[in-house]
Amino acid sequence: MITSNTSSIRSVLCRTALIALGCAFSLALVQIPALKAADAAAAQPPACKAPCLPLTATYEKVTGGEMGPYVLNLKNDSKDTLKVSAKILLSVAFHMGSKHWDLPEHVIEAGQVWRIPDLSAGDKVTLTAQGFAPLDLTVP
Repeated sequence: MITSNTSSIRSVLCRTALIALGCAFSLALVQIPALKAADAAAAQPPACKAPCLPLTATYEKVTGGEMGPYVLNLKNDSKDTLKVSAKILLSVAFHMGSKHWDLPEHVIEAGQVWRIPDLSAGDKVTLTAQGFAPLDLTVP
């Protein structure tokens, strides 16, 4: 009789443990969609209230010479002078070289053009100016 008492206690404990594990597992599964929704909301950038940079970007392919395969021409379309800085993430980088360039702030008068030479296909250019949303460009 002692063995039947012990076996019934073990079976009750095993059932209780399985029910507890099942509840914990189901609670974990219920939270997965909520976590995915939170991650998706965090991944989306907040709506920018800053105006876009009033620049028109055109690319010029250069053959030979000192300026590299592409030159980025940035024309200031506004009536005001802009102080624009650029960060260029290189598509092709050498082992010992830097993977990006930081160009210091450059003043572009109204209607004038800023030329950024020595760009390669696939380079990513990020332009920033005080009071404006950043402008991201990719060299074709």
